[in-house]
Amino acid sequence: MKKFKKRNIGNAIYVLPSLLTTGNLFCGFYSIIASLQGHFDKAAWVFVLAGLFDVLDGRVARLTRSATEFGTQYDSLCDLISFGLAPSILAFQIGLNQFGRIGWLVCFVYVACGALRLARFNVQSATDKAGGDFTGLPIPMASGIMLSWVVLGLFFKNEVDPQEYEMFSSVVLFFKHPTWNLVVLSGAMFFSALMMVSNFQFRSHKTLISSKEKPFRLLVYFVLLGAIAMLNPEIAAFIIFWGYVVWAFVDYFLGSKKPVEEEEIFESHDDGQSVMEP
Repeated sequence: MKKFKKRNIGNAIYVLPSLLTTGNLFCGFYSIIASLQGHFDKAAWVFVLAGLFDVLDGRVARLTRSATEFGTQYDSLCDLISFGLAPSILAFQIGLNQFGRIGWLVCFVYVACGALRLARFNVQSATDKAGGDFTGLPIPMASGIMLSWVVLGLFFKNEVDPQEYEMFSSVVLFFKHPTWNLVVLSGAMFFSALMMVSNFQFRSHKTLISSKEKPFRLLVYFVLLGAIAMLNPEIAAFIIFWGYVVWAFVDYFLGSKKPVEEEEIFESHDDGQSVMEP
């Protein structure tokens, strides 16, 4: 009888996380193209798929024990494109270009703070300090803050008639007002940029899910939340992303989460020397 050789799946497992990370990069690239072509709704909603790829690549790498330093660096580079550069181009194309120099400066500050946030995270990963809660707003959530405002503005502008919502007619008219909507968008970008480089602690998805909950019960919760979100995805996305930031401030004012000291972030475990020093 013919003997069959066992296939070595080690290389496939090693490549799989990087393929998922590349899917994240492709979503960012597609968003840039869609923004330049004026398809703002597609450019905004594709970030949902990018976020899914971003979550899966890390999960798959840990489950298959194929996490590498290369994967960490590649993931950060792709995140900078997908959640840093692509959202800023979308914001600029959707209307911030009307503000001239101020418009592109706001977009640049967002990208620069995103790059600094990812570089700091890489340093924390190298010194084994990246576990637990996040120091500074994660860049996918930062992009979610501004993108949720974009999709909410497009929803009110294109699909909502003020006469159908008499009680909230002033809110609808605000979203339909091009100037005020863009002013808030600029403020949201600047705010999220500052939060990325802040020392505030933001809860990780690992700590958001209680280990005491049964897997089946958690599955039921997620199904119910997903069904509710599908009733109005635009409003649901806005509540989720902005609520995540509000939660961090509530933790701070209640004293349960304190900002991390700068020395604690960059100090090495081995010799106590700061990694910022030569």
